[in-house]
Formats: sequence, structure tokens, C-alpha cells
Amino acid sequence: MRGWWQDIADLVLPVDCAGCGHPRTTLCDRCRVALAGRAPRRVVPTPPPDGLPPVYAAAAYADEVRSALLAHKERGALGLARPLGEALAGAVRAASPGTGALLLVPVPSARRAVAARGHDPTRRMAFAAAAELRRGGRVVRVLPVLRQHRVMADQSGLSARQRLDNVAGGLSVAKGAGALLVVDSVVLVDDLMTTGASLLEAARAVTAAGGRVAGAAVVAASVTPF
Repeated sequence: MRGWWQDIADLVLPVDCAGCGHPRTTLCDRCRVALAGRAPRRVVPTPPPDGLPPVYAAAAYADEVRSALLAHKERGALGLARPLGEALAGAVRAASPGTGALLLVPVPSARRAVAARGHDPTRRMAFAAAAELRRGGRVVRVLPVLRQHRVMADQSGLSARQRLDNVAGGLSVAKGAGALLVVDSVVLVDDLMTTGASLLEAARAVTAAGGRVAGAAVVAASVTPF
């Protein structure tokens, strides 16, 4: 698990750009543009799973964006949470335009993955996105109420059908948290969409608990064309 000294080191020691390797910057201007320099767009996996809410992505999962997401997620580059969260905020605005209050519900990682990484990357980005949305005047809360209540296999290497089967029925809303979901519209948030299986299961769990899912937002999507 990360120590406090590692978090401080991320902030004060010289680093290279997580996207392209440019020296002495957490994320260079060119990579920031690749991450959030275009309007978020609606993305649809192939094949589209029945019941998947509208999903919006800030960028394509490729090149600099892929490198930045992996640096934050797997290498604990916590300084990337803010720019990634700002990109996610743009996708949230596209998923739920207007001025109404929102609940951001992160798709949870497995406990063993969180323990191994020392942090929950999607939850961290969700809070960064909420802060960005509040700066723009939106009323937003983050509700990390989804739980994995059984062991799921690693999704990498699985087909679209296998991914759907792997996560089906695997998420639930924490006991006693269902009442929190019925107040405002819910936007599901995640770092990446590939087949849509995880977002579909998250939508099912939130809806079963009485929540109203307005859509979903991700930093990046690996769909072609983006």
C-alpha cells in the first residue's frame, strides 16, 4: 500500500509526462488536449448490450490517454487525478446536460485490486470530477455505494459475451444506501468502457435499488471509430 511519503513525493519531485514522457511535468499541454481537448461523444460498444444507458466518453483509449490512465491506475500517479477528473466531468455534462443535481456513482474495483494498488482510481477521479462540476455551479455528490458481492474473474482477455456473464448479478447497492439514490439523477462513472458489461451491471444494481440512471460517463472508450 502507498505511504504518505509516496503521495508527497508525487507532488514535489520532478516527473515525466504520463502521456508522452516529456520531462518535468505531470501531464504536458499536448497530452491534456488529447485527453480533454474535444467535445465528449456518445460511444456504443459492438455489440451493444441490451439495457446499457447512454455512455459518453471524453477521449479514445489510445496513445497518450491510455498511458495517462494506466499511470494513474496501476502506477499510483495520483497527480493525474485532477486532469483525468476534469475530462470525466466533461463526459458527465454530456451524459446529463442541464443544471439539475446529480449523484455520481463510481463503478467499484475489486477489493483485492484496491489493496494491491493502494487506492481506488475510479473513486478518486469521481471526486475530482465532482469538484470540477461544482466549480461550474452544478450541485453534485459522489456516492460510492456499489459493492462487488462475489468474486469476478479478471475481465481482460474475455470476449464481450464472457464479460457480460462474468459480471451479471455481481454488483449490489450497500445495505441502507438505496434511499440515497432516489433523490437525484444518477450518472455512473468509470475510467474506461470496452464492452459496456460493467456499466450495464452497475445500471442494473442502481435501478434495482430505486435509483434513476440518467447515463454513464467514462474518461475513455475503446470503441471504433471513436
